Amino acid sequence: MSPQSCMLLAVLLLGTALSQVGCCDFGGSVCGARMEADIMLGILAPVHSSMHLDRWPSTCHGFNIYHFLFSLEMIHTIEEVNAAGLLPGLSLGYYMCDTCSNSRKALQNLEHMMAINGSLDVRCNQETVLPRIKAFLGGVHSEVSIAVAKLLSVHLVPQVSSASSSPALSNKLRYPAFLRTVPSDVHQTKAMARLIAHYNWNWVGVVYEEDDYGIGAFQSFHREATEIDVCLAYQEMVPHHPELVMERIQQIAQRIRNTPKAQVVVLILKFNSVQELLREMIRTNTSRTWIASDSWSKNLLLAEMEGIEKVSESFDSWLQKLRPPPGPGSYNRFIQEYKNLRFNCTPECFSDHPPSHCSEVDLKLKSPKACDYDDPQEADDDFLVTALDTSAVYSARLAVWAVAHALRRLLGCNGTSCSGETDLKPWMLLEQLKNITFELNNTTYSFDPSGDFLDGYDVQTWVMGGAKTVFRKIGRYYATNGSIVLNENQIVWYSGIPTSRCSPTCPPGTIKKILDQFCCYNCTDCQEGTFTNSSDLSVCYNCTAGNWSLKAATKCTARTEVFLHWRGAHSIIIVAAALAGLLLLVVVFVVFMVHRDSQPMKRAEVRLSCVMMVGLAASFTSVLFFIGKPNEHLCRTRQVLYAMGFTLCVACILVKAFRTFLVFLPFGPLRNRRLYKLYKPPAVVFVVTALQGVICILYLVLDSPEPFKPEPSSENMLQLIQCRERSKIGFGVMLGYIALLALGGFLLAFKGRKVPQEFSETGYIIFSMLMYLFVWVCFTPLYILKTELSSRIQSSAILVSSYGIVFCHFLPKCYEALWGLNGDTLEKIIRKWRNMYPGREAGAASTVVDAENGGDRPPHAVVRAGTVGPYRPSGSEEFKTPKIIINKNDDDDAVPVGGPLKLIPRRRRMRCMSL
Repeated sequence: MSPQSCMLLAVLLLGTALSQVGCCDFGGSVCGARMEADIMLGILAPVHSSMHLDRWPSTCHGFNIYHFLFSLEMIHTIEEVNAAGLLPGLSLGYYMCDTCSNSRKALQNLEHMMAINGSLDVRCNQETVLPRIKAFLGGVHSEVSIAVAKLLSVHLVPQVSSASSSPALSNKLRYPAFLRTVPSDVHQTKAMARLIAHYNWNWVGVVYEEDDYGIGAFQSFHREATEIDVCLAYQEMVPHHPELVMERIQQIAQRIRNTPKAQVVVLILKFNSVQELLREMIRTNTSRTWIASDSWSKNLLLAEMEGIEKVSESFDSWLQKLRPPPGPGSYNRFIQEYKNLRFNCTPECFSDHPPSHCSEVDLKLKSPKACDYDDPQEADDDFLVTALDTSAVYSARLAVWAVAHALRRLLGCNGTSCSGETDLKPWMLLEQLKNITFELNNTTYSFDPSGDFLDGYDVQTWVMGGAKTVFRKIGRYYATNGSIVLNENQIVWYSGIPTSRCSPTCPPGTIKKILDQFCCYNCTDCQEGTFTNSSDLSVCYNCTAGNWSLKAATKCTARTEVFLHWRGAHSIIIVAAALAGLLLLVVVFVVFMVHRDSQPMKRAEVRLSCVMMVGLAASFTSVLFFIGKPNEHLCRTRQVLYAMGFTLCVACILVKAFRTFLVFLPFGPLRNRRLYKLYKPPAVVFVVTALQGVICILYLVLDSPEPFKPEPSSENMLQLIQCRERSKIGFGVMLGYIALLALGGFLLAFKGRKVPQEFSETGYIIFSMLMYLFVWVCFTPLYILKTELSSRIQSSAILVSSYGIVFCHFLPKCYEALWGLNGDTLEKIIRKWRNMYPGREAGAASTVVDAENGGDRPPHAVVRAGTVGPYRPSGSEEFKTPKIIINKNDDDDAVPVGGPLKLIPRRRRMRCMSL
C-alpha cells in the first residue's frame, strides 16, 4: 500500500472512529462483563437477539440464552486456563460486549474495545499498534464476523470465532486475521447434501437469509446438491429488513404448502426467522421434514433440551453456582440480567389474563420457584446445565485454549514463568495462532491454511415427547473425507421415512426420461440387449458379447442354447422310436432266418431282405445322431449315415420291383434280352449305393454341414444351435438321388401292379415308396421354412419312412411265415396268372426263380416263353402255339405247364438269372 493510500485510509477510519467512539453509549447493557488481568481478550457475543434501530440511542432486546451460554463457556474456560497455570505468573482477562446480533452494533463495540484514550489509532505499520485487547473471541453470526474481520484485518488483530461458518471467511486474502474452531459452511452444506442423498431425496426446498451467511451457505449447498443430482423445488430468501420479514414469511409458507412433493426443506436461517416460519407452518397444520443449519438447530427457544452429555463436571458446577467475577474492576451484568429474568418474581409472568403477561422468551426463562427467592442474584438452579449445547460450547472452549497455547509459545513460558513481554503485538500472536497445534481431551487440534478447524458435524434429531424436546445424536459427518455415518436405530420417524422426490424412483431395469428438470422424469424400460442394475440411472448398459437381456432387464445372462437335448421329451420319443425300430429289425431278422425255407420267405428273397435290414438299421441309427449339441462330426455323420443306409434299402426295393417287372410283363425277344442283361441284383445294389457314396463324399468335401448359431430373436433368451448345410446343393442332390430311386421303384411297381398277389410285392412297394415320397415332399418346405425345427423334422421324417418300409415289406412276410400261410407253389401261381390273363401267357424274357429254397445253388425251374403273336423258330420247326415250359435241373426234358406236352429242342444252353 502506498503512503498516500495508507494515509487516506487512516484518516477515514480515524474520523469514523472518533465520531462513533465519542458519541456511542457503551453502558452496562452493551459492554457488560469485564475481568481485569495481565493479558486482555475481547469477547463479542450476541447475548440479545435484536436491537431497536428506530430509537436513539438504540437498545437491545430479546435475551438469547443459547448465545449467553457461549459467552459463559468462554469466561469459564479463561478462568480454567488461569487455574491450570498454563501461563505461569500471568493471567488472562476479558472484556465482553453484546453485538445484539447486529453488525453495526458489533463494529461500534469493536471500536470502543480497541480505542486508546477514547480514540482508535490507525497506523500503516502494524508493529506499532498496541491495543489493550490482544485477541477477540466471537462473533457468532457470520454476518457480524465478516464485518468485524474486515476491521481487525487492518490491524492484524487475531479473531477466533467458535460459530461463524460462512465460506467467505476462509478467504485469507480478505480476512487474514480471522480463524475459527468450526468447519466452514462448505462442509456443513456437504453434510446436508450427503444426508439428502443418503435417503434418496432429490426434490427439496431451500429457505435462506438475506445476509452474508445465508447467501454464502445457499450457494455452497446449491453446488453440492447439483453434483449429486438433487433439484431445488424452490429457493426462497427471507429479507434482512425486519419490516418485510412477516409478509415474506407468509409467502414462503404458502409456497411450501403448494409444493407437496418437496417434503424436505433446508432452512439456512437465523433463530428469529425460523421461529416465525415454524409458527406459520403450525398455524396452517403443515408438516415437513426440516434440515436445520447449525445457526438454529439447537436453539433453546425452538426446542427444549434435557439430558445432553456435559462437557465437564467443573463447568456444570460453575453454571449451577453462577456468580460475577470477583476482584476490583470486574463485573458481569449479563449474569445479573439472566438471574433477574430467571428468578425475579414478576406477577404478570404468572398471569393467565393477557395482556398482563410475560413475553414468550421471558416465560421460558422464568423459574417456577422465582417468587421463593428474596434476592434473585443469590438464587441458583441447574437450568443452564440442562440447556447446554455440547458441540457449540465445546467449540467456544477450543477458541480460548487455542489463544492460550499461542500466548504460551509467544511468551516463551515454561513450568515456572513466562519470559516474554505482556504488551505484545497482535500480529505476532496471529502468526503463532496460525501455526499452533495443541491437545485437549486426548485430541489434537490445529488450524488449516484457511484458518478453519476440520472437526466435522454431529447429525442430530429432535425427539419430541412429553413436555420437553430432546436432541439426540444420530450420526456424524467427517469433514476430512466427506463421509457421513448414521445410526438408523436412533432415528424416530413419526410417519415413516418421508419421500421427497419430483418423480418416483425408477427401479432397476428402467431409465429416466427427463422432463422439465432432471429430477422430474418418466421411467422407461431398457430395450432388449441392455440393462440397468440400480435405481434412477439415465442410460442403459449394453450387454457384453455372448450375453443378452429382455426388456426391463436388471442384468444380462447367457442365452439358453436350444437343441435336441437327451433329456428333452421330443428327444426321448425319437430315441425310443429309433431303438424300437432297431429291435423290430432284430425280431424280423430272427423270423426270416428261422423260416427261411418257407414259401413266403423264398418269394421275399431272404438275402436281399437282409441287405435291406442293414440299410434300415443304418437309417434308424442315424436318428440318434440328431440328439445332443451339434458339432462338426455329428452334423456330417447323421446325414451320410442316413443317405447310405436308406439308399441301400431303396436299391434292394428297386431290384425287387425290376424283377417283377421282368417276370410278368410281355416284351419282344430283342428287348427281353436287353432287359435281361440289366438284371444283376448284386451289381445293381452295389453300383446304386456306390453312386450315393460318391455323392456323399463330394457333399462332405464341397458342401460339408457345420454347427451354426443363427441370429437369435431379440424377444427371447434362446440361442438355437443346429447343423447348417452351406449352400444346400449337396444336401439336395443327396436326398434327390434317394427320391429318384424311390420314384423309379414306385413306377416299376405301379407298372406291374396286376401280377399275381401271391408272387409279387408290388402293392407293398407302391405303398412304402408312396409313403416315403409323401413324407419327404412334406419335409422339404418345412425344412426350408422352419429352420429352427429342422433336426426334429428330419429325424421324424427318417423314422416315418423307415417304419413304412418295415411295416410294408417285412411284417406281412413275418405274419405269413409265423401263421403258416405258405400259399401256392410257383407253378400254381403262374398257371393262375395264365388263366386270368390268357393274352399274357407268353411273358417276358426267361428268369430264374428259386422254387425250392433260398440256398446258394438250388434247383431251378426255367420258364421259357415266346413272344406274343406268331413265333417261328429257326430250323424246320413248325409254327406252334407258345407254351410255358418248366425245365428242371437243366436236362433236356421239359414239363408242359399247360396244353399238350411238347418237347422243344434246345439250340443253346439257357442262361440263368439268379440272386
